[in-house]
Amino acid sequence: MAHADSRGLAISTTSEEAARLYREGVDLLISAWPGAVETLLQAAAADPAFALAHAALARVYAIRARPADARAAIATASALVARSGTPRERSHVAALELAVTGQSAKALPAALAHVESWPRDVLILSLPLGAFGLFAFSGMADHDQARVDLCERHAHDFAADDWWFLTYRGWSHAENGAVRLGRDLAQRGFDIRPENANGAHALSHAMFEDGAGREAEELIGRWLPSYDRSGVLHGHIAWHEALSALERGDPARALAVYEEYIQPSVSQGMPINIMTDTVSLLWRLQAYGHEVPKGLWETAKTYAASKFPAPGLAFADAHLGLLAAATGDNAAATERIDVLTRLVEDGAMAAGPVVPAICRAALAFADGDYAGCVRILEPMAGDVARIGGSGAQREIIEDTLLVALMRSGEAVKARTLLDERLHRRPSPRDTLWKSRIAA
Repeated sequence: MAHADSRGLAISTTSEEAARLYREGVDLLISAWPGAVETLLQAAAADPAFALAHAALARVYAIRARPADARAAIATASALVARSGTPRERSHVAALELAVTGQSAKALPAALAHVESWPRDVLILSLPLGAFGLFAFSGMADHDQARVDLCERHAHDFAADDWWFLTYRGWSHAENGAVRLGRDLAQRGFDIRPENANGAHALSHAMFEDGAGREAEELIGRWLPSYDRSGVLHGHIAWHEALSALERGDPARALAVYEEYIQPSVSQGMPINIMTDTVSLLWRLQAYGHEVPKGLWETAKTYAASKFPAPGLAFADAHLGLLAAATGDNAAATERIDVLTRLVEDGAMAAGPVVPAICRAALAFADGDYAGCVRILEPMAGDVARIGGSGAQREIIEDTLLVALMRSGEAVKARTLLDERLHRRPSPRDTLWKSRIAA
């Protein structure tokens, strides 16, 4: 009897139980829901020769920052698929192997080539998508458009009620400026499968971009208790709630959410989310003129040092630059800038000079040299997208520029930037800032 995955693609296993568990495990994986590892391990145990089960395990392990386990699982998958896999399965495993072993520059074209032949292969189609996907971390300035183009090229390949595709198609449109369309698509996907952390995340982003921060807070407040703390996006989705609270002028609520869900001692998320969410929320608090409670910066610094000892990932490096500047560690900041600059000169930093520039600007801002911060950031404004992440995450750089403009007396430029931001997205914080400048 032939078996298929959840999107109808044939899978090479002789076990009905393994096939069922694989379908369930992959859906848990692509919904960022707890239980994917355990379910996929059961699938592999039901049929030890089932290459795709081991490959999916490798993907989960990579997401959970377990590189040794990811490499072992993908090596097993590669050996198995070479002996008995179909052309799709061999291509599937090869693309995943590049991704989970850190060969992103090769993984992106491999994934794109694969989905041209097998577009409903959602594990591979998922690789270029998302805030931390291969497009976002490619160094491209137009990765938001690239995601939309990819989704639209393959929209006809998916059923109208495919919750996963609705989620990522919606998120991609919302990030690229078609906010109402994106929000509608994300809402449809979420309504079909609420047990989907990626769906709640996509909808929170769309609401943020739609200026509906209160609605995002209410959504997260209702939904988050249904999501186990072991879920990889638990702390990050709470970060969206804290960000909205801060934007509407409630730092006490933002800090309460931070302390309960986001800080390193309580979050079980991906290290890159824990570090960047921590740094970005604390930086915003401080930049907006609120007090950061004693010890929070030091805890963030200790965590970051243990998880990100070496530079090379643009999105992380930009936040590490903010962290070093905020904690007054000018020596570490300068050393990181020097290393990043050499990586740029050697062509080893895909995002280019914007990364060390952000770090230099953060140092100037923390030292009170707001005019210097402006001189560094203004020419780089069009390249910030190259660090990856989402619009909500990258807004911290624009916020830093805006506060620096206001504090350096550049009222005209500050008003212009505020007008542009308010045109894109209504914001109580930006409205307040604009009224203060006018006064």
